[in-house]
Amino acid sequence: MKIKCAIFDFDGTLFDSMFIWDEVGEIYLHSLGLEPKPSLREDVRAMSLYQAASYVRKEYGLSLFEEQIIEGINQTVENFYFHEVLPKPGVIDFLERMKRTGAAMCIATASDRYQIEAALQRCGMEHYFDAIFTCSEIGRGKDEPIIFQKAMENFEAERSNTIVFEDAIHAAQTAKADGFTVVAVFDGSEKRQDEIRELADCYIEDFEHSEEFWDYISAD
Repeated sequence: MKIKCAIFDFDGTLFDSMFIWDEVGEIYLHSLGLEPKPSLREDVRAMSLYQAASYVRKEYGLSLFEEQIIEGINQTVENFYFHEVLPKPGVIDFLERMKRTGAAMCIATASDRYQIEAALQRCGMEHYFDAIFTCSEIGRGKDEPIIFQKAMENFEAERSNTIVFEDAIHAAQTAKADGFTVVAVFDGSEKRQDEIRELADCYIEDFEHSEEFWDYISAD
């Protein structure tokens, strides 16, 4: 398979960052000197950010307004991307090898552009990617294939020579249903590993041991 366009998800695929979204509430409360309840993650899992802020305000007796809590949570996430988040082991070598194939590489992410750019720059990885596409800028989430389509069209590629790398089952399902070749990347935050492995055209357990992928694309 001759790859013209490689579309990478960021969180959980290239970077080990999914856990921050599970732990941000706990980290934020700790920063206020409060001990979060063991049930916090499950309590807010299905809530919007504003709903979660309202819940935390009432549950922990905070004198802050919801908007201030949201600002504090966003600052916690921002600090993580700017100062802490790291690529998964083997990612840089994998990107180097992908670069040698001549494929254009880009990122399609639900995270904010400035956070992604900050993480890439701090880790010296921005030169690998020709473009970044975000759900907020596209105006659609990964429950629709538009972000993948926009990325593909940007490089004048076709589905037959485009690969989508994803760690989350819902995004992988979206890309696969729209006719893209999907490479699933293991991340512990995705609990439906059997399903995503079965769905994907290829599965990467970790980037340090990715020969199955290189065998897959050279098979044709």
